[in-house]
Amino acid sequence: MNKNELADRIASTADLGAGQAKDVVDKTLETISDELARGGEVSLAGFGKFSVSQRSARQGRNPATGQPIQIPASRAAKFSAASALKGRLNP
Repeated sequence: MNKNELADRIASTADLGAGQAKDVVDKTLETISDELARGGEVSLAGFGKFSVSQRSARQGRNPATGQPIQIPASRAAKFSAASALKGRLNP
């Protein structure tokens, strides 16, 4: 399912127009992204938690040449599923 399909399904189940549902999806994702960019986390009860994980700098290898390369430290988005979601996935 892509973002447009998600918006269409929300529109049909929540009695919203397609444009309104697309705006809701866009604003929701934008709000989550903004909070993660500030280093915060977003917890959605029964669904899961979005957070930021820190990756330290490390040495890797260029797969084409085998030469060692330095991979810089970075931040990455992380999602942890809530137990209710895990229960729905594994009945």
